[in-house]
Amino acid sequence: MQAQLTGKVAVVTGGGRDVGRAICLGLAAEGAAIAVNYRRSAAEAEAVVREITAAGGRAIAYGADVTDYAAVKAMMAQVAADLGGIDILVNNAGLALRKRFVETGPEDWHSQINACLYGSLHCCHAAAPFIEARKNGRIISLVGDSSRVGESGLSIVAAARGGTIALMKSLAREMGRSWTTANVVSLGLIETQHSDKAWLDENRDKLTRAYPLRRLGLPEDVAPTVVHLASPGGSWITGQVISVSGGFSMVG
Repeated sequence: MQAQLTGKVAVVTGGGRDVGRAICLGLAAEGAAIAVNYRRSAAEAEAVVREITAAGGRAIAYGADVTDYAAVKAMMAQVAADLGGIDILVNNAGLALRKRFVETGPEDWHSQINACLYGSLHCCHAAAPFIEARKNGRIISLVGDSSRVGESGLSIVAAARGGTIALMKSLAREMGRSWTTANVVSLGLIETQHSDKAWLDENRDKLTRAYPLRRLGLPEDVAPTVVHLASPGGSWITGQVISVSGGFSMVG
């Protein structure tokens, strides 16, 4: 631990499990106080809080649905009041439903766009005044590599996350005057405790052949890149899409 983030406050949406949990722990290990956001996984979020506080860090769990702007706005205000401000926002929460486009309908579109695109919009808009006030903020949004290169069965989430990429690039330009950076971390398929194990096992050989490194990702593969972007070492990186995908996509 180098304590690069001592005195910083980070909000991580969907922070109670899987990739979000790994990011919370990674940021906390560098000294940041963590607001662990959750929608339904309260017990898991509280477990992350206990793990961080047991190691000597600061963390509080906050329940809020990122699709509800009023709830998000109230959460950001409460985080700032409880922890002394907001320096870092990690947009990790989202929803991906694998289905052929012609088999989807408006309910599928709305649920994924609300969680992935509107969720990022809500969190960025509600957190931005607090982040800009700190004069050295970070916004980091996680997407899937399908949003960069397309992927069969993921057209809706790819479209929603494509909007998030455009949002981050625009915020990088707009918020740079307050020394705030905005970047995207684009992921390959991450294997988590909540993955569909049966589907993964059935398709593992086919899936891993798409990755030059011949394995799927793990939450622990993602957190170091997010921590770097949040740290002083990431202060001259903005408006970028950084792929952490085992080589699934190689887009210049």
